[in-house]
Amino acid sequence: MPESIRILIAEDHAVVRDGLAAVLKFEPDMTVIGLAKDGHQVVTQFRELKPDVVLMDLAMPELDGAGAILAIRSEFSDARILVLTTYDNDESVFRALENGAKGFLLKDCSTSDLLAAIRKIHAGGTHVSERAASRLAERAMAGGPLSPREVEVLKWIARGKSNKEIAALLFISEGTVKTHVLSIHEKLGVSDRTEAVVTAIKRGILNV
Repeated sequence: MPESIRILIAEDHAVVRDGLAAVLKFEPDMTVIGLAKDGHQVVTQFRELKPDVVLMDLAMPELDGAGAILAIRSEFSDARILVLTTYDNDESVFRALENGAKGFLLKDCSTSDLLAAIRKIHAGGTHVSERAASRLAERAMAGGPLSPREVEVLKWIARGKSNKEIAALLFISEGTVKTHVLSIHEKLGVSDRTEAVVTAIKRGILNV
């Protein structure tokens, strides 16, 4: 009989965390070896327990899921992490996968999908839900991720600042701001400032 897949669950909501553990308890080839309630805790437990697969929520206190993925993968390049979250905007998907997650599922997935994804990732594969894959495709078609400076400019645009005001706030020329704005429009596939802000909020680039 093959060894059980040793699983660490990282989830800040106790009901969800315990519910996942209860579901996995009935699988003969899976064993839950740890429960973490925040990003720092999951990194610490990973070091101690060396799980085969981590189920990682993204919205956690102290250190979010994307940050925890990066921290774990920087120490353990072969870590197998499956994101299980309520967030399906393209920024969440992109950050998680860019930081080294092997899979991305939404919490409204079926139990059979979850179990299949765990087994697939444990076997060395990857698994991205159809909706998450669609988000990534939309992002690629739109022109790629915004740079940190572009995000900064966009945040000021969302606050109603003009190019001249943004230039003064960021200590750059107004011409440089205009260049950033044009790049933002191109990457987001929009034609004006209002649409850029709305699109960025929908994609999770800006928080309301």
